[in-house]
Amino acid sequence: MRELRSSSFWRAVLAEFLGSLLYALLGLGASLRWVPGPPSVLGAALAFGLAQATLVQALGPISGGHINPAITLAFLLASQLSLPRALGYLLAQLLGALAGAGVLYGLTPAPVRGTLGLSALHPGVGPGQGTVVELLLTAQFILCVFASFDERHDGHPGSAALPVGFSLALGHIFGVR
Repeated sequence: MRELRSSSFWRAVLAEFLGSLLYALLGLGASLRWVPGPPSVLGAALAFGLAQATLVQALGPISGGHINPAITLAFLLASQLSLPRALGYLLAQLLGALAGAGVLYGLTPAPVRGTLGLSALHPGVGPGQGTVVELLLTAQFILCVFASFDERHDGHPGSAALPVGFSLALGHIFGVR
């Protein structure tokens, strides 16, 4: 409980809130259809990947740059994160993503808004198949994050930014369709 009284804890929680806000705003914003036609899967994938890489680089020294609840849960389960810090991060990430989506909703003209980038299963893909794909892509992402943040490399979260961003973009390219 001593951790909850430290300013570094609250700075890290605030960084996760801000990171999730910007991640949702930028990634979902790039997924919107501003012009008629099919959405650009590559554009959205790169936007999410570049947003993740940028935020890991910027916020990594403060909070580790998790930005994603799956990463926070993985670090908790691997005993790399305390329970109070994980709960603080998860709450901040949820609220930050909601705030980012809210800002995007407020800034986007109604005809462009659509579902705000919400994805759905392709008509030929069942819920079980979609769940398996999501689990595999999340596992690929988590493995990349753990490998990139491994202290045996150099111990600097900023050096993880590029592989983490590419890993996320790869998952989007594969999984969006």
